Amino acid sequence: MDQKVMDQVQQDVLFEVAGIRKIPPQTAFSLRVNGSSFGMGSSEHITILPKPDGKGFDMHVKSGTKQETAYIPVVVSNTGHAEQVYNDFFIGEDAEVTIIAGCGIHNGGERDARHDGVHSFHVGRGATVRYIENHYGSGEGSGERVLNPVTNLYLQADIYVEVETVQIGGVSATNRLTRARVGDGATLVVKEKLLTEGRQTAETNFEVDLAGVGSSANVISRSVAKGFSEQCFFSKIDGNKRCSGHSECDAILMDSASVKAIPEISANHVDAALIHEAAIGKIAGEQITKLRTLGLTEEEAEEQIIRGFLK
Repeated sequence: MDQKVMDQVQQDVLFEVAGIRKIPPQTAFSLRVNGSSFGMGSSEHITILPKPDGKGFDMHVKSGTKQETAYIPVVVSNTGHAEQVYNDFFIGEDAEVTIIAGCGIHNGGERDARHDGVHSFHVGRGATVRYIENHYGSGEGSGERVLNPVTNLYLQADIYVEVETVQIGGVSATNRLTRARVGDGATLVVKEKLLTEGRQTAETNFEVDLAGVGSSANVISRSVAKGFSEQCFFSKIDGNKRCSGHSECDAILMDSASVKAIPEISANHVDAALIHEAAIGKIAGEQITKLRTLGLTEEEAEEQIIRGFLK
């Protein structure tokens, strides 16, 4: 990585969002730190090239690529830093790839730090893609840690795409938008896990167009709201051909927090089968009582239940 060295805070943030402290050898990657490229590399089957203005990259995955992984994390550790980047992914036909993304912000100062990332996926016929996006915040400063990701998915025929987004505490405010157009015989699965505390805010928006014959989408959100935090979940699925769609929001509400869930389904074809579900409630008292009989305190019992819920 051009012999650059990350400090301990940056390494810790990288580990939280990507599960690594250094990039594995012979792996395609793009590592961005405080608004600049910290390193970028391609593999035999995956090419990553910077955009001319330096505000993002293009990733090209060759057709027929099998079981490869690429890392594209972002680390912010400077208070007051704000940026918006644009990354485009071109996935070849019949390719199989896992992309591990995410952004971590450590803010120890008084000014807000923010990262806005726009990721657009152009996925070819027969491809299988797993996209993992982890968000993390840390630091004792009074400045906020703000993350606003946008994911655009253009899915051709007969493909499978799984998107997993995880934000477990530390982020002051987030506004997430995921938009997808799903083609013939294509499947989209979205899994969101979210925890807010204190006075944090989080808004999630899913917009799915089931445009192809035999297309399907399964959008699942699980969240926990603590303290005085606020969450809003909006999910919109349009069934425009013979298709199947499912939207589910399950939330645990604690303390003085609030959660709003607004699912919307629109069937525009006689063979569009769409379902939406939403459930918001507190932790059941009998669950806590049962765990306390095993020797846990009430606080430990709550944490155990939350971990299991968000697993």
